[in-house]
Amino acid sequence: MDLRLENSVAGDAVVVAVAGELDALAAPQLDEHLTDLVAESPGFVVVDLTEVEFLDSTGLGVLIKALTGLRENGGELSLVATSPRILKVLSITGMDQVMNVGDSVAAVAPGNP
Repeated sequence: MDLRLENSVAGDAVVVAVAGELDALAAPQLDEHLTDLVAESPGFVVVDLTEVEFLDSTGLGVLIKALTGLRENGGELSLVATSPRILKVLSITGMDQVMNVGDSVAAVAPGNP
């Protein structure tokens, strides 16, 4: 399955909606997208994983890289996840402890009413 990425804005955050499988084959596409976005220093980025069907360690690495890049510039990365499978991966890996994870963009985007 192809990975689909779409940017939008919510409050003070750029939202990157991700759909498909975030595995070793697709992760480089997200990595390039987020690297370009981080270079623009948006401050806050929300990665919406609601439509992600599979997430592996390569995909997690891409998220950590983006988080690190944003934090180095005073920004932050948050995740939206609703799938029990994806939430379990985030919990097992401790990702839910190092970044904000919510069930909607409204819950995690700063400045969003």
